[in-house]
Amino acid sequence: MTAIEKTDTSNTTTEPPHINYATAEFVTSAPDIRAMPDDTGIEVAFAGRSNAGKSSALNTLTSKKLARTSKTPGRTQLINVFDLRQNRRLIDLPGYGFAKVPLEMKKKWQKALGEYLQCRDSLKGLVVLMDIRHPLKELDQDLVYWAVDNDIPVMILLTKADKLKQGKRKQELLSVRQAAKAFGGDVTVQAFSSLHRIGVNELSKKLNDWFAGEQQQAAEGEDEDEQ
Repeated sequence: MTAIEKTDTSNTTTEPPHINYATAEFVTSAPDIRAMPDDTGIEVAFAGRSNAGKSSALNTLTSKKLARTSKTPGRTQLINVFDLRQNRRLIDLPGYGFAKVPLEMKKKWQKALGEYLQCRDSLKGLVVLMDIRHPLKELDQDLVYWAVDNDIPVMILLTKADKLKQGKRKQELLSVRQAAKAFGGDVTVQAFSSLHRIGVNELSKKLNDWFAGEQQQAAEGEDEDEQ
């Protein structure tokens, strides 16, 4: 699927910021959006099933032990907020879909996740992580469809790509890209491995584009107000 491109009609070209993700710092773990920082600036959220490797991906992106990893899926129970300066943030959302989590706890996590996705105005991009060997489960698809319906761009990261040989990895990547056409909207797909650092540069570039796009829109709005 071809991502929706935004045309810059101004006389100057704004280059995407080259954000140093290693500067990310932990801010808070919030049980719900009421305990989060003010809803201003730009946020990019990471979401996925509890065993998709979300924390490992964040740690690889930032080159530090930013998010807590565990051999036991479902350890991310809160909305974790990481500051990137200049009113930019990375958000680590609670994992979903792990059957062994107690039902009441699962409901609590799902409520916090749903409130964030529906009510957080500063959310400007969503990274959805899926194990490349088991992509596009029902909950994954529901999440992508929700984002598309709300004009939120999505990057699907097919994690644990090192688990497959190169030929099989390419086959799965092409298959998911073909299937993702059904979502419509701005959806891209990238293979990713925290262990072998596959797709890290592509992830960084996509995040840079999202942060830059929102800043450019804000600047254009200010210019229009001055006219």
